[in-house]
Parts: sequence; C-alpha cells; structure tokens
Amino acid sequence: MIVYNVTIKIAHAIHADWLQWLKEEHVPEVIQTGCFTHATILRLLEVDDTEGPTYTVQYFAESKSLYNNYIENHAPAMRQKSFDKWGDQFIAFRSVMQVVN
Repeated sequence: MIVYNVTIKIAHAIHADWLQWLKEEHVPEVIQTGCFTHATILRLLEVDDTEGPTYTVQYFAESKSLYNNYIENHAPAMRQKSFDKWGDQFIAFRSVMQVVN
C-alpha cells in the first residue's frame, strides 16, 4: 500500500472554513478519483502554531500505479482548486510512503 501524505500549514484567518472544506469537499473529491481507498486527516501536535495550525492528510492507494494515475491525471487540477479558493493562506508539501508491515 502507498500513502500519499500532504502536510498543510493553514493561516488562522481561514482555519475553520478551510477545515470544513477539507472534510466536506476536498478529501471526498480526491477519494472519488478512484485512486485512493480512504484518507485520514490528522492535526500535528507539539509544533509551532504561531502562524496557524498544521495538518496532514494521508491518502491510501492500493498500488504505486494508482498513485501515479492521481499525480498525472488529477493532482494538477486539485491543487489549482485549492489555490483558487485559498490563495496564499496556506503552504503544503507532499511525500509518498510505502506501508511495510
């Protein structure tokens, strides 16, 4: 199994609205691509929240090819939607991991 991890720091000003959007719109839309089986939203603890809270969203794909399909065919549009809606009020970075147990 492949885990696509997106870590996002959110400005305080949009935090509540962004979290609602993430849960109700964005994550379901990513899952509906068929590339991932499910996702988990986590809030990082014991980090500096001065500029806003930090979250991770972990999307689970059954194979690297499904993950690649998402990156090639869906990710650019999803990222653009995020920027169109929230502008520069967040920063995100991504990593890919493989489950080994």
